[in-house]
Amino acid sequence: MTAELKGPQRVGLLRVLRLFLPYRGRLAVLILLIVGASLVSMALPFLLREIVDVALPQARTGLLTALSAGMAGVVVLSTGLGVLQSYLTVVLGQRVMQDLRIGVYNHLQRMSPAFFTTARTGEIQSRISNDIGGIQATITSTATVVVGSVTTVLASLVAMVALDPELTVLSLAILPLFVWISRKVGAERRGIVMEYQRKLAVTSALVEESLSVSGFLLGRTMGRTSTLNAEFAADSRALTDLAVRSTMVGRWRQSTIAIIMGTMPVIIYWAAGVIGHQSQDPVSIGTLIAFTSLQQGLFGPAVSLLQVGISIQSSMALFDRVFEYLDLPVGVPEPADPKPLPHPKGRVELRGVHFHYPGSTTGLSGIDVDIAPGEHLAVVGTTGAGKTTLGYLITRLCDPTSGTVTVDGVDVRDLGFETLAATVGLVSQDTYLFHTTIADNLRFAKAGATDGELVAAAKAAHIHDLISSLPEGYRTIVGERGYRFSGGEKQRLAVARTVLRDPPVLVLDEATSALDVDTERHVQRALAEMSGGRTTITITHRLSTVVNADRIIVLERGRIVEHGSHTDLLAHSGRYAALLRPDHRERPRV
Repeated sequence: MTAELKGPQRVGLLRVLRLFLPYRGRLAVLILLIVGASLVSMALPFLLREIVDVALPQARTGLLTALSAGMAGVVVLSTGLGVLQSYLTVVLGQRVMQDLRIGVYNHLQRMSPAFFTTARTGEIQSRISNDIGGIQATITSTATVVVGSVTTVLASLVAMVALDPELTVLSLAILPLFVWISRKVGAERRGIVMEYQRKLAVTSALVEESLSVSGFLLGRTMGRTSTLNAEFAADSRALTDLAVRSTMVGRWRQSTIAIIMGTMPVIIYWAAGVIGHQSQDPVSIGTLIAFTSLQQGLFGPAVSLLQVGISIQSSMALFDRVFEYLDLPVGVPEPADPKPLPHPKGRVELRGVHFHYPGSTTGLSGIDVDIAPGEHLAVVGTTGAGKTTLGYLITRLCDPTSGTVTVDGVDVRDLGFETLAATVGLVSQDTYLFHTTIADNLRFAKAGATDGELVAAAKAAHIHDLISSLPEGYRTIVGERGYRFSGGEKQRLAVARTVLRDPPVLVLDEATSALDVDTERHVQRALAEMSGGRTTITITHRLSTVVNADRIIVLERGRIVEHGSHTDLLAHSGRYAALLRPDHRERPRV
């Protein structure tokens, strides 16, 4: 079944907090450090009050020295706790980010090919790098700011009430305005951030596609370089505009908070003066200084909490996009209790197999095939008949809608991915090579392969002589998607890679359809030598390559309409024979 993206759904904060569960021990230590540092810093205003009201007016040098030393000690202790707190915060945040990246990557590895035919590679890369990267600041700082600010606010409130309850009530009167402004700004920024990430994904996809070797060649040869430049420039301008809007949204409203915070000490001084004239017990200078100090300790963390709220609301848009991928249903799940296949013989059976792509009538219907160990079965038919889909089911790149596909009597859905990959090998027309050395590309099939095994596999694929003629031999970098090599050379490297894996079942999906006659001859010879003693399924529309197959099945609109040997099918004068007529036969290559 195809996993379709239906747009990000709103993610709850509780789900984000669950990301920290594996690290609750470290989180507890971090919280203790934050609370400790906040409480220790609360001693400063009280020490300052004693200095101003007692030590200085009474010229008590000893007390002044002790209080000053106490203030210095509080600063040193708070700073030390802050360093430990920063270290734990960074480690904790990076671990959560790491888990999130790995989780998304592993989840996407379990999707069916249908997902990757509809998703742009640049979009996938953007969600793993840009979206998760954009979450980093929130993940690494939220716990520290929230816990530290809450502790500081509560401690400041208690201390302020202890110093002067009336001034405390006056100070708290403006907090609702702070909250309203921050919630308004956060809601606006969340929408802008979502649009920014969408546009960033589109830009990343454009860069990935147009600056790949294939994209560059296509753009240059089609004369579309200027069009691509203009499209990239337009996307970049849109990103710049969105970034400015995200930064400036609510800036004037937030500046109101800064103005109020700056003028509050003045209001407190004025209120203290008015209260002092009307009270029998006026506020002392030391108390006033300590109170305004605590007031800033209240407003600063309170604003930090509100800023974190804005940051969280913005980041939730990124979490929406990341969790959208994590919530996709797994296309091809690995069995919870995989069955072993210690000595595979290579018998492949398809019983009552039906498969249909969602929203499409194409697929397979009622497929029944029994392929004996060592048999060479050819699958032919016109484009869209379902040949490649049949190969996908055998290699379990997708699962049948109904029916079973078995290898040596074991349902492929009950085999672990590594066991199935070791049993069934695939050589397709679209050969993919990584941007690394020839040796590394070959060892992708068998990580521990020796140099001798690499050479033996390359010789079997008739590619060793070419590799040896290169200045760096097997250490030659193949280039992006193997563009340093021709189509036939890449195909032979793919054959060598499969030879190295040595699977008992071999699926050849249009493995030579795009090659010239001479190259095809080399590859066909390599495949013939490789197929000896193996169960081989050749999927092709070039009938000249399957004449010597033990058995041929003809697919049409997802159904088997004929089966038999080449000679029997010709004698039958049915669909297979019709495919060999001049109006169906492909023209000879020159």
